[in-house]
Amino acid sequence: MKLTVLLFAKLRDAAGSEAVTLELPTGATVADLRRHLAGTFPEATGLLERSAVAVNHDFADADRPLAAGDEVAVIPPVSGG
Repeated sequence: MKLTVLLFAKLRDAAGSEAVTLELPTGATVADLRRHLAGTFPEATGLLERSAVAVNHDFADADRPLAAGDEVAVIPPVSGG
């Protein structure tokens, strides 16, 4: 299945784009998505582990299955003062 994944902040910088389109197998989960992104952008692996994933505007756990057409966003932690 094809998914478009929105990326923000340093993840966007690592990918060189604000969105990437991925091909994942049917039944893939958020954890599978993280592994795929880490393999594609190894310099962002640590950041991916700490980032939240939202699916269709709701934060998602690692075991949440994904479906074609889902809106997926990977949101890194924010710091500031």
